[in-house]
Amino acid sequence: MPLATVPIPPSPDFWQQAVRLLLREGQPLGDALAGQGGGALDFSGCQLLVPAFSHAQNFKAALARELRRPYLAPRINTPSGLLAMQPPGEQSAPPESERLMQLYAQLREHGWLKKMFSARRNADLLPLAHTLLALSDELTMALLPEIRANADAADGRWRQALAQLLEQLEPSAHGMLSDEAQLVWQVWKGQLDASDRIAQRFDAMLALAADAAMPLIWVSPTAPEPLDAAFLAAWAERQPVRVVTLDWSRAAIAPLHPVYLGAWSELAQDDDTPPPESTENAESAAIPALAMPALCPAGDLENAAVQSAQIVLRWLQQGKSEIAVVAQDRVTARRLRALLERAQVAVADETGWKLSTTRAAAALAAWNELVSARGETGALLDLLKSPFVFAGDEARADRVMRVEARLRRANIAGDWNALQNAFADAADSGDLACIVTLARQAAQFTGRKTLAAWCRAERAMFAALDMEAALRADVAGEQCLLLLDEIAAEQGGGLQDEFSFPEWRALLNLRLDATSYMPPISDRRVVMLPLNGARLRRFDAVLVIGADAAHLPSPPQETLFFSNAVRRELNLATRASRQRQQLRDLTELLCVNDEVVLCWQTRQDGEPNPVSPWLQRLELKLAQDGLPPLREISAPPPEKTLQAAPSVMPSPVAPALLPGKLSSSSFGSFLACPYQFFAQRMLRVAVMDELSDMPEKRDYGSWLHEILTRYHETVRDRDTPQGARAALLEEVSAEVFNRAMNQHPAALSYYARWQKVIPAYLLWANEREAQGWRFVIGEEAQSSMLAWDDGAIELYGRLDRIDQNEAGERALLDYKTRAAVSLKQKVKDEDDHQLAFYGLLADSRIDAAHYVALELGADKKIGDAAAPEFSRKQQMLKQQISTTMQAVAHGAALPANGIETVCQYCDMRGLCRKGAWL
Repeated sequence: MPLATVPIPPSPDFWQQAVRLLLREGQPLGDALAGQGGGALDFSGCQLLVPAFSHAQNFKAALARELRRPYLAPRINTPSGLLAMQPPGEQSAPPESERLMQLYAQLREHGWLKKMFSARRNADLLPLAHTLLALSDELTMALLPEIRANADAADGRWRQALAQLLEQLEPSAHGMLSDEAQLVWQVWKGQLDASDRIAQRFDAMLALAADAAMPLIWVSPTAPEPLDAAFLAAWAERQPVRVVTLDWSRAAIAPLHPVYLGAWSELAQDDDTPPPESTENAESAAIPALAMPALCPAGDLENAAVQSAQIVLRWLQQGKSEIAVVAQDRVTARRLRALLERAQVAVADETGWKLSTTRAAAALAAWNELVSARGETGALLDLLKSPFVFAGDEARADRVMRVEARLRRANIAGDWNALQNAFADAADSGDLACIVTLARQAAQFTGRKTLAAWCRAERAMFAALDMEAALRADVAGEQCLLLLDEIAAEQGGGLQDEFSFPEWRALLNLRLDATSYMPPISDRRVVMLPLNGARLRRFDAVLVIGADAAHLPSPPQETLFFSNAVRRELNLATRASRQRQQLRDLTELLCVNDEVVLCWQTRQDGEPNPVSPWLQRLELKLAQDGLPPLREISAPPPEKTLQAAPSVMPSPVAPALLPGKLSSSSFGSFLACPYQFFAQRMLRVAVMDELSDMPEKRDYGSWLHEILTRYHETVRDRDTPQGARAALLEEVSAEVFNRAMNQHPAALSYYARWQKVIPAYLLWANEREAQGWRFVIGEEAQSSMLAWDDGAIELYGRLDRIDQNEAGERALLDYKTRAAVSLKQKVKDEDDHQLAFYGLLADSRIDAAHYVALELGADKKIGDAAAPEFSRKQQMLKQQISTTMQAVAHGAALPANGIETVCQYCDMRGLCRKGAWL
C-alpha cells in the first residue's frame, strides 16, 4: 500500500487546505466519499492521528466548512491516545524511580566515576544517572528501528561517531573521552532490553500497524521521528498512509513568504534533500500579504510585564477570545500572569510549571533542608513560615513570631539541643512543644531506607506537623502527595536497595523538577504556551514574551561529551537542528496569525539586553528590500491623576502613649531624635535582629559581664587570695567561652582576645583593691520612680557593678569593651548621660562612677575613666528627664529632627521618610 506525504506550506488556512487535499480522488477521505456513492458522508472508516486533541477540533471545523453537510467524522486520536487504548503487554516496564535508582545503585559502586565527574559524595552521581537515562532514551528512539533491521548497525554508527569526536581532539584527551563513551554505550546497551519502556512502546506500535484495517492519516508539523516513521511504514504495508505535514521546501516558501525566507535562509530544507514524494501538491491558494509583527521593547522586567498585561487587556476589550502568550521568558511570563489575575483575567497555562516551584513543594523542600542542616535556624524559620506547617494551629502566626523573635534575640545559629534549650523557659509551652515535635521527626530521617520507607517517613512527618489536610486542599499539594505514593508504589521486587537521606533527597528533587504542575483551567480566552505549542494552531492575537537574544533562540543544552558532530552521526537532534526547528516554529507563528507582538526587556541587571538576532536579520532584510521597518508599540498603564501631597517632617503628638518605664537607652533615643523615641518606645515598632553565624560585639560584652560578675562574687564570697585569682578567672572564662563556642565556634577569636586582656585586668583589679575598694554587687537590676507635679515615670536598668571602700563611699562601675583613652573622652562629653542615669537607679547614694575599659590600650594596659562632677550631672539629668517627659505627657510634638549621623543607621527611617521631605 502507498505511503505518501501531503506537504502544505505554513499559512493561516493550513487545515482547510489539508481537508481539500484529503477529499480529492486517490486520497483517504476522497476514496471513502467515492465508495459511498456520494450519499451519506461517513468517514469513520479512516483513522486520523493528530499531535494534540486541540488539533482535532481544527480538523473537524475545516471539514464541516468544506462539506457544508452533516457527516460522520474519521476516528480521531493522538498517537499516545491510540496506544493507550490497546491492552497492556505481558511485561510491564519498570517505573521511572526504580529504573533511575537501579542505575544509580550500580554507578555508586564505582569510585572512578566519582573522580571522573568530580562527585564529592554518592548522591552527586544521581543527576549523572538521570542524564545517562535521558541519553539512553534518546539513543533508543533514534536507533531502535535500525537495530531491529540490522543488529550490528548501531555499533558501526557508534564507532563512526566516536571517531568523529576524537579526530578533533588532542591525543591526551582520547582516554578520558573513550571512558565516557564506553560508559554511555554500556548504560544504553544495558537499558535496551524487553523491559525498556520505549522498546515496549515501539512493539505496541508495530503490533497496532500489523492489525491495520483502515487508511491512516498522520498529521504532524514536523517530519516523523524514526520510531514513528517505522510505524507508518509498517502500517503502509497493509493500508494507505498519508502524512500531512508542513512544507519547508524552498520552492514552496519562496512565493508565499519571500521576506522570511530572505531573512532566514536556513528555514528551507537543505538543497541536497530530495523533495517529499507526494500524490498531490498543495494548492496554490491566494494568500493575502502577511502582516509583519510588532515590537514592544520594555526597559526592565516589571515594565515588560506591565506592557504585556496592557496589550492582553486591550485585546480582550476589542473582543478577541483566543489570545496566546508564548512564554520564552518564564520569569516575565510569571509576573504577567500575576498582573492579569489581579485584573480578574484567568490564564490557561498549557505549559505548566515545575512542581518544585510550587508552595507545596517548597514546604517539602524546606523540611528536607531542615533535616539536612540539622536544625539550622534559617531553615527552621523557612519551614515554620510555610502555610502548610501546623496549619490547624489557630495561634500559629503568633507562635511563629515568638519563635523567630526569641531565636534572633539569642542569635542561635541552630542545632536541635540548642533550639530546645532556648525554649525551655518559654512562657507558652506550645513553643517548646513545636520545636520538640520537629526534632523528633527529624530523628526519623537517619540511616538507610528503601524508597518506600522514605515515602512513609515523609507521610508520617506530614501527619505529625499537621500538614496533610492543608496539602490535600491545595492542587499542587495533592500532586506532591500523589508523587510520594507513586514512588512508594513504583518500588517493585527488582529494587530492594537502601539509600541514605542525601540520596533520597536528591531523587525527590529530581522527581519534583521533572513533574509538571498544571493549574486548573477555568477560562481559555488567554492561553500561555511554549513556542512549539502553537504549531498548527491559529489565534486572534499572539504575544511573545522574551524576544531577546538570551531567550530566542532558546539557549542550547549539551549533555556529557555529546558534541554536535557526534549527535549528527548518531542521528540525534543537534543544536543546529533544534534552532532551525524553533525558527520554523516562529515563522509559522508569524505566517498563521494576523496580529503578533514581540516583547522583551531591553536591559537586564543594568546591562543592555539586545533583541533576538533573528529579528535583527528580519529588520535588515526589510531595510534591504526598501520595506517599512517593524512597527514599535508602547502600552503603558493608563494615566491616573493624583493629588499632590507634599511630605513634611513628621511631628506626632501622643500623650496617651507615654511609656510607664524609661531606660538609659530609651532616653538616649529621645535625645537623639524624638520621632525615633516615638516609633520605638511609644508605638513599639521593632526590627527583627539579624541571624548571624558570627557572634557580635554585644555577645562578647555579655560574656565578659557574666565572667567578671562570677569572678568577683567568688572572690568576695571565698576571699580568694591574689595568687589564685588568675587561675580562677581563667577557669570561669574557659567555662563561659566553651559554652559560647559550642553555639558559635567563631567565639574562639573573642576568647583569644579576652585572654590577652586577663593579665591587665587582674593587675588593674588588684590595684583598685589595694586602694581600698571592694566588690559589693554585680549585674543588679534596679529601678526608681521619678515624679513631677502631675505624673511619674519608672527609671529602670541593670548596674554592671558597685564597689565600696572602707569609708562607706560607693562607686558605680560600667564595663565597656573599649580602650581607656576613648572612655576618658566619652566622660568629658556633656551629652553622655549613661553613668548619671545609672546613678539615679541606685537605691543608695553613689559617690562616684567610672567606665572600666576591657580593651588593651597602646601601653598594653587597661584602666578606668571617672565621671567628673557626678552629683551635679545626676541632678541635671533628673531635671531634664522630668521636664521632657512631662512635656510629652502634656502633648509636646515629637519631631524627626535627628542629625545625619543618627539617621544613617536608624531603623525607623522608613517611617519618618527623611529624604522625601528634606
